[in-house]
Amino acid sequence: MKFIKQDLLTLLIGLFLFSACKSTNSIGLEPDADDAIQGDMTVLAVNASTVTDDPASSLGLNKYPLGFIREDKTFGSTEASLALSVSLPSSGYSFGSDPIVDSAVLVLPYYVQTDSSKNSRFYGDTVTSKYSFNVQQLEEDLTLQKGFLSNKEWAVKSPVISDFPASSLRPNTRPTIIDRVPGKADTSRQVPTGQIRIRLNNVFIQQNILNLDSATRSKNSKFTGSFKGLRVSINKNASTGTGGIAFLDFALTDELARANISIYYRKLQDNSVVQRDTATVFFPVASAPIGVTTKHDYTGTPVKDQFDVLNPVKPYNVTFLQAGGLRNKISFPDIKKFTDSVKGGNSKAKVVITRAELVVNLSNGTDVAPFVPAERLSLYRLDVAGQRINLTDNLEGIGNVVNPRYAGSPQAFGGYYDKKNKRYVFVVTAYLQELIDGTTQDYGTFLAPTLIPYFRSLRHWVRLKEV
Repeated sequence: MKFIKQDLLTLLIGLFLFSACKSTNSIGLEPDADDAIQGDMTVLAVNASTVTDDPASSLGLNKYPLGFIREDKTFGSTEASLALSVSLPSSGYSFGSDPIVDSAVLVLPYYVQTDSSKNSRFYGDTVTSKYSFNVQQLEEDLTLQKGFLSNKEWAVKSPVISDFPASSLRPNTRPTIIDRVPGKADTSRQVPTGQIRIRLNNVFIQQNILNLDSATRSKNSKFTGSFKGLRVSINKNASTGTGGIAFLDFALTDELARANISIYYRKLQDNSVVQRDTATVFFPVASAPIGVTTKHDYTGTPVKDQFDVLNPVKPYNVTFLQAGGLRNKISFPDIKKFTDSVKGGNSKAKVVITRAELVVNLSNGTDVAPFVPAERLSLYRLDVAGQRINLTDNLEGIGNVVNPRYAGSPQAFGGYYDKKNKRYVFVVTAYLQELIDGTTQDYGTFLAPTLIPYFRSLRHWVRLKEV
């Protein structure tokens, strides 16, 4: 299937402003021409260029990405893998006498949709693409690690311990599974949410979980020190099609829905040396810590041409956005020229903006499934230390000090996709006023797909038009 990606973003700054000198205290008198309040509206030029985004922390996300997008002509290839920690079902858990693994499954539930979005659980192709996954054991105890940036490569032991032949993913289909009930007939049930279910190697589970001594299973810290954790990644050689990214939920607490390793095994029944009973146990995949690793390969793409170190820094008519990969650095080169022209040589004049909007218009063809526009874009700036901070319009306050120039709410500040008008709008009144007054230095202003929800929109074309 061919996806249309002729996306268009037009950036406009609409300045509704007044200019005037200081009050003359001459109430009721005809003001001097130099003292007259003058209103106007104008469009201020915006420069933008594509730059790579900084690695982000993967801790505390409400959903986690897993999958790939293959060799897009504009954005190259994208891959997302996960490092997972696994916990004991309870301290000192016992498998009983002489346990033998029948089967083991790594259960990864899709994000439980809490909004009206249709792509909360999956971004990409669920129809023609086939997906295969590799699972490997981590080299180090994940629970002892401190760095969880999205560019971290997690060391793994070489054997692949999974069996997931290439198949379609169905995020909205709830699978039916078999429950082993000790002393009774097995039963079947439908789980509460869609899941990716990956068969694990029985020998690996037998050796690394069932055969552990009771001391190692006595408490979780000892178990994780032995088991380490798992990395789940895409098997690109076995996967086919354009691909997509699944969004997984590790915050579920219901035993029937949460992420886990489901182990089905047989153990000796009572004191018998022959008869065996079947049982099931769930080893939870902990909600923290979880590591996300994202990889982007832009080789031979127009994206790379813009941020290649050999290219000079300059504005472009077409720029690109990609969650977790690319952002736009924007600037306002004509602010001084604009304020000088408004003042008209009057050094006492003040320029006061009553409203300024950054309008980002999307072209036709961008919002075509399955690669739909980002639900929200973020707009932020850097401080003198290079740290990301909100614009004044998006800053409610600091501590108990209320910011009087706050837009009023995230919705009032903007950045949400307007499906009807195919655009994003930000209110930047306070920020532009600060730049005009010289009270804020522009150390870098950036436009990017928001990372909450993480990785929702993986590609955007942005086009700046001269106005």
